[in-house]
Amino acid sequence: MPTSQTPPPKETAARRSLWSAALVGAGIMAGIDEIVFHQLLQWHHFFDHATPTIGIVSDGLLHAAELLAIVIGAFLLLDLAQRRRLAAHWAWAGLFLGMGGFQLFDGIVSHKLLRIHQIRYGVDLFAYDLAWNLSALGLLLMGMWLYRRAKRRDR
Repeated sequence: MPTSQTPPPKETAARRSLWSAALVGAGIMAGIDEIVFHQLLQWHHFFDHATPTIGIVSDGLLHAAELLAIVIGAFLLLDLAQRRRLAAHWAWAGLFLGMGGFQLFDGIVSHKLLRIHQIRYGVDLFAYDLAWNLSALGLLLMGMWLYRRAKRRDR
């Protein structure tokens, strides 16, 4: 029986589903960024203010972190599913919140505040920054809509 300090099992499952899927979402978005912009288009590396070798190593570290996030999040979701505790509506919200959260963090913190890389070099960045951050906001809005829907559904 849950104590007054322990959330009810359904609430715990919802929270775990949300955060586990958010981890997967952040990893997926990091993977899309790394594959498309770092490898295929070769517009930037995770860290661009050093030698090309350091840029490639920084991409490898980002790739390792993204894979860890996806694998750990997936195992957490599988554990919930195996125990019949997965709250799929909360997991979908978490997936989109994780994707949008990573995208917005990258666009604001990495690109503008820390300036460890830009989306692209040698061009006017306004349109690129706008598209990057608006796509992040779109993912976050979808995640928030799914979050509110999951919350209403559980009432």
